[in-house]
Amino acid sequence: MSFKTKVGSLAAYEKGTIELNDDLKHYAFSNIFEVANAAKPYERVMVASNLEYCAEVVRAEGSSAWYTAPHDEFAIVMDGEIEFTFFQLGDDQHPGHKAGAVKLTGEPKGKRMGRIRARRGHEVLLPKGAAYRLSASAPGVALIQTSAGPESVERWSQICVLD
Repeated sequence: MSFKTKVGSLAAYEKGTIELNDDLKHYAFSNIFEVANAAKPYERVMVASNLEYCAEVVRAEGSSAWYTAPHDEFAIVMDGEIEFTFFQLGDDQHPGHKAGAVKLTGEPKGKRMGRIRARRGHEVLLPKGAAYRLSASAPGVALIQTSAGPESVERWSQICVLD
């Protein structure tokens, strides 16, 4: 038996379905583009959850707010090109919560750390103790591995539909 992987995009995707007796490995990323199409720019919609960990789909369009998390996060660019800009946090800007990303109330006060321009398939570390902002000149999609937190949006009743 052989498997064929189809990679979608915002412009071209097929909605996946799950048959209760089917193998879930066929549907790993089947609906993230539909979720991204329905999301507001930089809304972090959870699409997978395992205990306190989750994967969030983000529609990248324009520039995001500044975010930080009390732990490392990882972003995989699934569609388009996204620029990630990093700054160290000021001493008074470290998050006071235990998990997940949070928006900064203003600009980061620390030193500029650099930027990464990533395209489909690239993975980017969003390091603990740093502020980061995403920017995209055209709509794109990122999948962020993180812990559920203040910015995580749950829409399970809308995105988990069994046929």
